[in-house]
Amino acid sequence: MAQDAIEALTGASGREPYARKLGMRLVALEPGRAVVEMQMNDGMKNIFGMIHGGAIFSLIDEAFQASCNSHGRVAVALNVSVTYHRAPKGEGKLVAESREVHCSNRTGTYEIRVTDEDENLIASCLALAYRKGDPLPFLAQVEKED
Repeated sequence: MAQDAIEALTGASGREPYARKLGMRLVALEPGRAVVEMQMNDGMKNIFGMIHGGAIFSLIDEAFQASCNSHGRVAVALNVSVTYHRAPKGEGKLVAESREVHCSNRTGTYEIRVTDEDENLIASCLALAYRKGDPLPFLAQVEKED
């Protein structure tokens, strides 16, 4: 089941319109852990010429989504608390890594870190997910293909 969930989630992530619009790419996924990259561009800048906090939050959320759904059950955000440590340079790649800290039948807690290409800490996050009992809706497609 775990490998099927990973394959299904990887495929769904690659087709997700919002992630594609921002150029996010899932580069690693295993139960409770995900790594997502995003190439920064001028379209992500705020009125001060810095990468918008919303773009960084979207990267965090994408990694969180992948890691908390990696067990094959639908999980949704209950709380996300982000601390922005420094502004990225505005070019190059940002990487978000989400790691599961705790997982029960109903909730999961995740730490997410965003770094730039020089491994400078850009943002950190503590997120709480509600784990529903429903299987991932796209998991059935992977199971049918087997």
